[in-house]
Formats: sequence, C-alpha cells, structure tokens
Amino acid sequence: MADLVSSENHRKKSDTLYYQLAEELAQAIQAGILRSGEKLPSIRRLSSERQLSLSTIMEAYRELEDRGLVEARPQSGFYVRAIRHLASPELTKPPQRPSQVVIDPLLTPSALSHINDVKVDFGLAILSPKLFPNQQIQRILSQVTRNDPDIIANYGESHGDIELRRQIARRSLTWGGQVEADDVLITHGAIEGLNLCLRAVTKPGDVVAIESPAYFGLLQILESFKLKALELPTHPKTGISIEALELASRNGDIKACVLLPNYSNPCGSLMPDDNKRRLVELLDKRNIPLIEDDIYGEFYYQGDRPRPAKAYDQTGNVMLIASFTKLLAPAFRIGWVLGGRWQKEIEQLKFINTFSTSLVLQRTIAHFLESGGYDHHLRRLRKNCAEQVNDAVDAIQRFFPADTRLTVPQGGYVLWVELNTQIETLQLLQLALAEGISFTPGVMFSPSRSYHNCLRICCGEPWTVRHEKAIERLGLLAQQLLQQSQTSSMAEIT
Repeated sequence: MADLVSSENHRKKSDTLYYQLAEELAQAIQAGILRSGEKLPSIRRLSSERQLSLSTIMEAYRELEDRGLVEARPQSGFYVRAIRHLASPELTKPPQRPSQVVIDPLLTPSALSHINDVKVDFGLAILSPKLFPNQQIQRILSQVTRNDPDIIANYGESHGDIELRRQIARRSLTWGGQVEADDVLITHGAIEGLNLCLRAVTKPGDVVAIESPAYFGLLQILESFKLKALELPTHPKTGISIEALELASRNGDIKACVLLPNYSNPCGSLMPDDNKRRLVELLDKRNIPLIEDDIYGEFYYQGDRPRPAKAYDQTGNVMLIASFTKLLAPAFRIGWVLGGRWQKEIEQLKFINTFSTSLVLQRTIAHFLESGGYDHHLRRLRKNCAEQVNDAVDAIQRFFPADTRLTVPQGGYVLWVELNTQIETLQLLQLALAEGISFTPGVMFSPSRSYHNCLRICCGEPWTVRHEKAIERLGLLAQQLLQQSQTSSMAEIT
C-alpha cells in the first residue's frame, strides 16, 4: 500500500511545472550541455525567460540540489556540481583452464527471488510493467481470438506461426540479415533457444567458451548438461579478447562458444564490428559453432542498431537467439532461433522438447509487429532505459566509495560495479537485504566464483527517490565494510 501511495505521489509530483523544469535541466547536465562548475541562470532571469513564477524556479533548483546535481553558493547563485567520474573496470583475468560448473543452490535467481520484504529490487534484469504496451497487446489478443475462436484449440506448427516468422525475417533487414521465414524457429523464450542450440552441438563433458563474467542463466544450463566452461578474458566495453579465444581454441578442446556481443549481461559490453567479423572467421575456420544471444541487441541508446555477429556469417556456423520477452511481452515467452546449418537438428529437438509454442500468443505479436506500433514502442523503451541507467550511474558516482569502478554501457539496462577487493558483495547483500534492498552479487556470474567484490545493478524501473536513497544506502554500507576490513587488517599488523 505504501508503494502505491509513493508511486501516486511521484506521479503527481512529475506533473508539476517545477519538476518538469528540473527534469529538463537534469537532462542538460547529464548530456554535458550544462557542464560541471557552470553557473545556472539566475532565478529572476529564468523566471522571465520561461514565464514562470520565482517560486517555481526556486523549487526546480531545490529539486536539482536534492539530487546532488547543483549546489548553491552564498551570494553567487546555483552552479552545476562537479560530478565525480568513476573509473571503468579493466579486462578480466579468469582462470585459463576449463572448469566443471557447480552452482550453489543458495545463489540462484529462484532462491534470491523468494526473499521477502524487498522494497527496492536491483537484482533480476526485469523491466517495469509500465514500460510495455500492455493495453495494445491485450486488444490485439482479444481481436485474434474473436476473429478465430478455434485458435485456442490449435497447437500450431512445431517450428512456429508463419505470420510471426515472416515478420522476424523482415525485421532482420535492420541488422543486415538475409533471412527467410523458413530459417526461423519459434521457441519458449531465449532460454529454450539456448538449451536447444547447446544440445544440438555438445555432449556431456564438452568444453564451452563463455564470457567472464557470464549470464548466470547460461551457467545453470551448462551445469544441467554437465558441460565444462572456459571463461574468456572480457573487457567491459568491447567484450571478449579475440586474441585469448584464438590462443585457447588452438588445441581443439572447445566444442562451442556462447556469447552476447551486443550489450552483454552483466557487463553491458558492445563488441566492435571488426571484432565480430574476426570472431566469426576464427570460429568458422576452427569449426567451432557460435551460439549468439542477441536478446539485448535492440536496447541501443543512440545511432543505429548494432549488428549481431550473425550478420558476418557466410557458412551457417552462427546460431542466433533472440526474444520478445525483454522487449514487448514478458509473460508471452516468445523467442526465436536462426539455427544456421544446425537448423534441422534444432527443429527436431524442439519437436521432442515442447513440440510447439502458443499459437495465439505468436499471432498476437505478429499482428502487433505488422501494425507498425513496435518501432514506436522500442523508441520509447530505449529512451526510458537510457534515462534509468543515467540516473543510476549518477547516483553510484555520487554515493559509492571513491575507488569504485563502474561500467557505463551504450545500451541495455544493467550496470557492472567493481568495489574495493577488500569488500565481499555477498556480505554486502546480507546487510542490504536486511534493509529491503537487493542486487546480484558478482560470484553468481562465474563458475570459478570470481568477482567476489563485484555486483550487478539492474535499472529496470523508472527512477524514484526510493531508488536514489537505496543507492545512497548501498554506498554507505560498502564504505562501512571497507573501513571494517581496513581496521581489521591494521589490528592484525599491530
């Protein structure tokens, strides 16, 4: 109930003139239009220029002051605060040998999601329901079932609804794909697609090369298939080291490679196009299948959509996985696979595994894509995600310890935070959960349980004062743990 009241109060606040002005100025500061140390227009001048009352301008400046974006200097006016920019994490250095994946049952998304009394959730990479066109989807769903009542009793074809497969093939043109409807297999989200692709090209005991850190859902799948993981050095901005992969793949031990070149989870890295081309050529030459998860490819903030590695595939050695789960309708769980030269094997596995995916839900998404509303929705979704990430980055830079390292991605909606090595983020999580704040600790993203001092922050909800205060509290708790560790170290020395 308190959350509903808070949400309603925030909505009313956002409708006020002073808040709208504060938002406009905040965006100008974050975009660098108003720079650190620059003086803001005087209250009287801005009042005259905007035809707003002096009290409205004053309230806007106070709002910016509360956010830490501006500061008042006695008898001088308001100035943009100098925002500290945290350094970025460096290239990771995971173990050089493959390891069997064994997940601690207490460190799984399902285990953490059952923790009660979480008031601010930075944990799972889930977007707020408010960011999706739910009413439009509901209307189309009703229309689909009205026009064809028997569709509810229809399993549909095992490889998917032809209308949806045509729409997916058509949209591949945005990233340079040469895709036909028959190249597309519809799945129960990206997770089923990942399962099918791995089953098609590996057997228990095989080695699979992955990013490090890597998505914990992938690690759980590797564990269930009894596959070994080879963690590759990964840069938070540019993705895996191609040189490290080239060296690791010389002996023929690697049987498959699973990567997220576009806005990886959890680092948010974006592999440069030249690296994607080199990646595809290297793996093709060594006959190592590439399973590419492009679930975040549409979450770019500006410019053009980044090409997936699949765009450089000439031989069918790349299997591309994507989904509408993060983008449009999470509850529908509609994903797809472009299986390349393993398409027939993957289709057979799909038939055995789940036979088909809900026809009525596929048809609903197909009609939404055909209506032209999808691109408009994506533009709004990207804008919201970019704003939420910017707000989180700003708060982390202001409230976390000075030696914190932070990725600032160009897309997606997750942040990778590296704290001082003396801080254990599992311990930080315990303290945070006691205060109703959750996040994902770094050890969940590595089969070797590396990244004990790291955490992932999900920015899936519209930013509010609650989120700001939660980040401030996390920063204070991290600082306290660091001080305790340093005090303990000094005591041992003396």
